[in-house]
Amino acid sequence: MAAMSTILNKIVNQKSVEIAARKSELPRHRLVQQLDEAPPVRGFYFALKDCIQAGQDAVVAEVKRASPSIGMIREEFDPIEIAQSYLDGGAACLSILTDETFFKGSDTYLQSVRTHCRLPILRKDFIIDPYQVYEARILGADCILLIVAILSIEALEDLYALANNLNLDVLVEVHDKAELDIALTLRNPLIGINNRNLHTFETTLKTTFDLMPYIPKNYLVITESGIRSREDVESMREHDVHAFLVGEGFMRCMDPGLRIKELLRT
Repeated sequence: MAAMSTILNKIVNQKSVEIAARKSELPRHRLVQQLDEAPPVRGFYFALKDCIQAGQDAVVAEVKRASPSIGMIREEFDPIEIAQSYLDGGAACLSILTDETFFKGSDTYLQSVRTHCRLPILRKDFIIDPYQVYEARILGADCILLIVAILSIEALEDLYALANNLNLDVLVEVHDKAELDIALTLRNPLIGINNRNLHTFETTLKTTFDLMPYIPKNYLVITESGIRSREDVESMREHDVHAFLVGEGFMRCMDPGLRIKELLRT
């Protein structure tokens, strides 16, 4: 695990405090008892794979109200309405922020969208504890995010194994070659390349371009952050990247689903 920046360290430290509070309110053994009532998982990975095999780009559209780097993104925020717009616009999957402190997200956003929208959902959060993996399954997520930059190799392996046991797909996120090497040891078919440096919050698509040659062809790669134009999409296609996670670029539009069509139109 690389040394974390001030912002990232602050997020992870706060997450540890929040998890401790949740465990105090609902101990893990009681949380686990709720697994029997969890809704069935819907294949996040296969939704993306099917889309790409059909000759289409696969979009993971993000339900995101704010971020620590830019502040509030969308004041008028109805997650169900946004999810429906994404569905109408052709998204393959959804990413829903559940971090409250830094991203103004909520577990209830995920739960309500799950009830009203058929698209598979990624729980987008800073997962550092098994408790959060159980939470994700119970909330109705179909996939979790594991960020290599914030986890020891042992923690990464343990959280990944637990997710597999709970039938959750996993998006393993990397930003550089060292993190990619670690991610590939898991042999997880889904790799996310974050073009945003979590230490500086600067974004460059070159991150994806530089890492693609090191990823075997049998992996499905999602490029994350910084996709803002059709030219960006074309550049990714030229590097054999056909899956995109987009948040801010959609959320600033009145009709985010329409923006998907504009972005992917060929």
